[in-house]
Parts: sequence; structure tokens; C-alpha cells
Amino acid sequence: MNIGHCMSRDVQIASPSQTIQTAARMMKEIDAGMLPVGENDRLIGMITDRDIAVRAVASGRGPDTSVREIMSTEVHYCFDDEDLDTVSLYMGEQQLRRLPVLNRDKRLVGIVALSDISLADDDGFASANALSGVSQPGGRHVQR
Repeated sequence: MNIGHCMSRDVQIASPSQTIQTAARMMKEIDAGMLPVGENDRLIGMITDRDIAVRAVASGRGPDTSVREIMSTEVHYCFDDEDLDTVSLYMGEQQLRRLPVLNRDKRLVGIVALSDISLADDDGFASANALSGVSQPGGRHVQR
């Protein structure tokens, strides 16, 4: 099965010029812990609730801090035509719980989460691989 068949297509995108308060409100409204950040029709980063807490609030930055200042610019992603097993292995290796999904023109078309994989995984192989990798201790977490 391809990732395009199990991903979530309803994706909210944050702008790098938005404030982190606006991004946090968006996350609250859609009950999500992360948002892709887009500019000029391209995915340029990701912002998570953890980024807001650790990179901004814990460092004394206020709610008017721009998303661009604290977002992660190293974005892991997959393509919508990739196989479920391949993507789940990658998510496990990289310890990712969610992954943006792009089409071959590199346009954001969805998000795939561990829960999407587990619901679509008939034999349990893909979800077991992803979950076992994500669950491994990764040492000290670094916030850049």
C-alpha cells in the first residue's frame, strides 16, 4: 500500500511570519502537536508544540516571536507514492511520529502519523517497525 492511501490530507500550514501564539492556537484548534511551515508554495520547516515550549518559552521569548525564529528547518518527508513498509522503517530509524507527505513535484499533500500507519497496516509489520524505532531511547535530545 502507498502512503497516499493512508495519510491525512487535511493539513493546516503555518507561515514563517506568523507568531508562535498564532501557531499554538492553530495547533489547539486542530488538536495537533505540529504544523508544517510553508512559504511560496514550498515546505520550508516544521514547528512543534515542543519547539514553542523549549526554543521559545524556556528561552524567555514571548508570544510575538515569529515562527521562523524557532521552527526546525531540517525537514524529513516522504512521497505519496512510497510504500507503507518503506516509510514506516524510515520513521522508525529517524524516530519520527509524524512525517509530511509530498508529491513528486515536492508540494505538500498530507501528513502521515504512526496512527495512520497502524490503521492501514494489515499484517502489523509496518506499524511494529515504526513504533519500535520511535520508542528506542535516543540519548539526550538536542534543541538547536
